[in-house]
Amino acid sequence: QVQLVESGGGLVQAGGSLRLSCAASGRIFSTNTLGWFRQAPGKDREFVGNIRWSDGITVYAGTVKGRFTISRDNAKNLVYLQMNSLKPEDTAVYYCARDPSGRGSYDYWGQGTQVTVSS
Repeated sequence: QVQLVESGGGLVQAGGSLRLSCAASGRIFSTNTLGWFRQAPGKDREFVGNIRWSDGITVYAGTVKGRFTISRDNAKNLVYLQMNSLKPEDTAVYYCARDPSGRGSYDYWGQGTQVTVSS
């Protein structure tokens, strides 16, 4: 069993920054990948990026590359999403999720945290 809890969302002006956190508890292993996703109203859920728990290797979607950074603190079982140069189109509910084997199939999800970027 894995529990994921996101925090850090809020309202920010365009051009601003926010850092989201995902606290993971339960069975997190070195083979796992932790991912960030987002879903805006009326749109499909979108992959934002992920990080490999073992070595910190990251992958980003093209829409956020260069603006968002994912990091992790293995000792505290925390994953961060640092979001800079935010745009109104980044407005969404942001979720973290676990991929047990790094193959792109996520089995546990957090409840999400709202990020709103005003223009």
